[in-house]
Amino acid sequence: MSTDSAPATQEPDRPASHTPPPGLVALFLAFARMSLAGFGGVLVFARQAIVEQHRWMNADEFNETFALCHFLPGPNIVNLSMVFGARLRGIAGGMAAFAGLLLPPTLIMTVLAMIYARFGDVEVLRRILAGISCAAVGLLIAVVFRMMTPLLKRLDVVALILMLGVFLAIGVLRLPLQAVLLVAIPVSVGTVFLMRRKVAA
Repeated sequence: MSTDSAPATQEPDRPASHTPPPGLVALFLAFARMSLAGFGGVLVFARQAIVEQHRWMNADEFNETFALCHFLPGPNIVNLSMVFGARLRGIAGGMAAFAGLLLPPTLIMTVLAMIYARFGDVEVLRRILAGISCAAVGLLIAVVFRMMTPLLKRLDVVALILMLGVFLAIGVLRLPLQAVLLVAIPVSVGTVFLMRRKVAA
């Protein structure tokens, strides 16, 4: 009888860098921490927790999931919580992530709204809010550069050109978002399909 131990098996659809999928409570708590830390936007902290801290996705998978959520109606981060939770734990996982994302900040914002209604005209408070908005812009720029890192490492010229084209169309030329997406989505999908087909051939 051979004494060699059998090789460990891995799930075929999950890279070796992934940790086991979290339970419902872990999903709720993870997204609750993201929402409570997410001053100026949760996306920065969501990517850090999902990709870097817990390793539930790699950088490419996060970008692809976020891209899908970005083209769906509704807030991007809310879409991401539902899609991500459902991907790991089904409908119950999606609801757990959704509840963790929205419940804590909703309770906090209800209290803050009552305070703001009473003291909102105070000049010091207005200056504080102006400073917070600057920090929020900085956080958004930081996460954009992090999401670009996989494309830059692979030198994916086509993807970078498509990204630049959408940026110029919306950010510089001020074209309607819906019109740009109607063109960009089929072009992106078609380009990736042709490139993968060419590689497979």
